[in-house]
Formats: sequence, structure tokens, C-alpha cells
Amino acid sequence: MSRLLIVALILVGGGVFAQDRDVGADLYDGSCSGCHGAKADGKGPVAEVFKIPVPALTDLSARNDGKFPMLEVIHIIDGRTGMRGHEGVMPIFGTLFSYEHGGRGNARDTVIEVRGKIMSIALYLESIQQ
Repeated sequence: MSRLLIVALILVGGGVFAQDRDVGADLYDGSCSGCHGAKADGKGPVAEVFKIPVPALTDLSARNDGKFPMLEVIHIIDGRTGMRGHEGVMPIFGTLFSYEHGGRGNARDTVIEVRGKIMSIALYLESIQQ
């Protein structure tokens, strides 16, 4: 399957999740807020245990010349492309959201579901930029 087709499937599959902003917010709350904080300010309840400061996520666009770095954010959340957040401290959510951890259906459907969840979180983060 070509990369372009895969990206299209992500966008189409992710669109179902992303249509309801609450899905991305709920996924963020359940998977990200412990470190990054409920307000994505880098002040989550476990942030103080890390040696590396947990970054705020509300200024990603500001730190990128006013443009939200969507692909970079997806790569960091997904972790399967080699880009790791926080020098490798951040978990790889591409596997966390997988079938073994509660995904449903066959392998192809699971991939689409996982990517939809990751896209929902990324779109939520884009929506809270200051």
C-alpha cells in the first residue's frame, strides 16, 4: 500500500474521530495529561518526577513560526517513525492504542483505529494553540 494511500486513510479514518473534539480531548486527558497537564501547560501531576522538563503543548505553533507542526506531532505521539519526544522518555502510543491494549477488529481496522486516535489527539492539540 502506498504511503499516500495510508495518509489518506489516516485522514479519512481520523476524520470520524476528529469530528467530535471531545474524542481528542478525552484521549488527551487519559493518555497525556498526567505528564503534560490538564491544560497542556507541562504541569501534570507526574511531571515533577522527570529529570527532563515536560513541555507545554499550547505553544507548539508559536515555537514553529505560527504553523502547527502536525506531522511532527503525529510522529512524536506515534513513535513508530523514529521521532521520540523528550529524548525517548515519552511512551510510544502507536502500540499503546493497539489491539492488545483494547483495539477492536482485524489488523487493518486496528491500524486505522489507532491512527484515528493519534490524529484526534493531534487535532485536539492544534485546537488549543495560543
